[in-house]
Amino acid sequence: MPRLLDKVDNPADLKRLTKPKLERLAAELRQELVTRVSANGGHLASNLGVVELTIALHRVFDSPRDKIIWDVGHQSYVHKMLTGRRKRFASLRQYGGLSGFTSRSESEHDPFGSGHASTSISAALGMAIARDLSGDDYNVIAVIGDGAITGGMALEALNQAGHLGSKICLVLNDNGMSISPTVGAFAKLLSRVRFDYRYRWAEAESKRLLDAFPGGKWLGQISRRVSSVFKRLIMPTVLWEELGFTYIGPIDGHNIGELEIALTQARDYCTKPAFVHVVTTKGKGYRPAEGDAVYFHGVPAQGAATENIPTYSEVFAQTVLRLARENPKLVAITPAMPEGNYLSIAAAEFPERVFDVGICEQHAVTFAAGLATQGFVPIVAIYSTFLQRAFDQLIHDVCLQDLPVVFAIDRSGIVGDDGKTHQGTLDISYLTLIPNLIVSAPKDENELQHLLYTAVRSGRPMAIRYPRGSGVGVELDSELHQIPIGKGEILRHGGDVAILAIGTTVASALEAAKELALNGIEATVVNARFAKPLDAELILELAGDVKRLVTVEENVLSGGFGSSVASLLEEAGISDIQLKSIGIPDEFVEQGSQAILRANYGLDAEGIARQILELFPSHSLLRGSSE
Repeated sequence: MPRLLDKVDNPADLKRLTKPKLERLAAELRQELVTRVSANGGHLASNLGVVELTIALHRVFDSPRDKIIWDVGHQSYVHKMLTGRRKRFASLRQYGGLSGFTSRSESEHDPFGSGHASTSISAALGMAIARDLSGDDYNVIAVIGDGAITGGMALEALNQAGHLGSKICLVLNDNGMSISPTVGAFAKLLSRVRFDYRYRWAEAESKRLLDAFPGGKWLGQISRRVSSVFKRLIMPTVLWEELGFTYIGPIDGHNIGELEIALTQARDYCTKPAFVHVVTTKGKGYRPAEGDAVYFHGVPAQGAATENIPTYSEVFAQTVLRLARENPKLVAITPAMPEGNYLSIAAAEFPERVFDVGICEQHAVTFAAGLATQGFVPIVAIYSTFLQRAFDQLIHDVCLQDLPVVFAIDRSGIVGDDGKTHQGTLDISYLTLIPNLIVSAPKDENELQHLLYTAVRSGRPMAIRYPRGSGVGVELDSELHQIPIGKGEILRHGGDVAILAIGTTVASALEAAKELALNGIEATVVNARFAKPLDAELILELAGDVKRLVTVEENVLSGGFGSSVASLLEEAGISDIQLKSIGIPDEFVEQGSQAILRANYGLDAEGIARQILELFPSHSLLRGSSE
């Protein structure tokens, strides 16, 4: 039997399907999700949970005229398949393929690009006001999860949306999860609605009583009024009503018929903001994902490396646990990423000292600052691109007061197939401009544990950036020691050129030096360790001995490590050397494997060697030992 899915190329095709065929289509969509995401990697459980909701949205609303905005965008895979991208779906998250998130450049059905949480309501309200000012009449729909709605930006948008009263449809996809289970008082409120049997009883009982009387228009009005009274008496939905929203729900998020009725009501009968509360099961229809929605939130691609080398994140978490055992004043904070950064390891032993604050990056940083003022040593474990959201808190609440907060910045540098919203290629630049902040990057997983030990004992604000994925496979020292702040180390000596590398680029620089040696060029390789403060003594000494300096970083060149080295040389009045900086140009890095992207930007060993050879016109790159 041919698949229905193969006949649906756009929302118009979807609307022509009869109701009985929709369940079959939902099953086919789930099968396609499991097949493709298992092959390419990506967000599986979240997309399985919104199959029926996506179908209903596209049957009730008219995309792209009506604007459907997916918060975060990681749950938009079904949306992509139903909006003309099904034939390209096999390229999802691949180099040159479909994005794993919504993207304005990819389709007119993606009115707003995303990748980070809690942005959809603000964007939807902006579009709705633009519509009103233009005298238009399209619908604007924001689909947000119960995790993302706890973010400060979402709450700010809710506040203004209720104040302005402009018509938008806010669909809350409530599954009790973000990546990990949703935390906080807001989550508890939603749980009361989600699991309270009294609402269903009240709804059924009011309908039974009213059905006993003759019908008429007045009966429908009474029915709605009684239903509203029941909800206000027994359900905690008054919050939404007081904020200025019309509350509809909770709705079974896997019943297409119920979803269409609720969304149609929001579309046709609500003249102010509507809040449609949809209850779904993350991983729906795929038993492994339903049983472990945290693990199946994001799955690796088939064939992904499974070598027995710990990841940087695992080494970080094990070191935190070790330090927490030694220091009762040490606490750890994460904005909704206890599994992603492995802090669940420490939380199992010290639940009272590991805090998941939800998708609230700004709060996480200032919360840490408050702890630091009282003699505690807070470690904020956060992804590089998520820390961008707390830039002011970094400056105003931590560094301005010179508070000893440690920032463990995961997913720094080239992240890979999550794409441009998650590539951590800006952090050296935005961190080194902040006074009082120490900025470091380990060359390997062993140095990571020593830098973390150093940071905890420094008594100063300090950031440690480290990459996604496995370490380089070095042995971990059993004893931790402090690393002198602002001091690099020479790993290899050579008199022709000095390579100043930082973080993940150190290993590639060492391999590049071997290739250069085959061409008769001897390179000094320095593990800089610190982007701020620089090891000025070592750099200036090398500048005097070697007249060619090359900096290498997995960060944008503008304002990065190389830029700081150039400023140091200029301030010292050194101009009689060649300085070359290798890094990311002034652009956002697209999706693709880490290996492909590093090769594209000349950040692998061969690329580094090739660019250094350009400083020696009489040489050309031979085949190196790495090949």
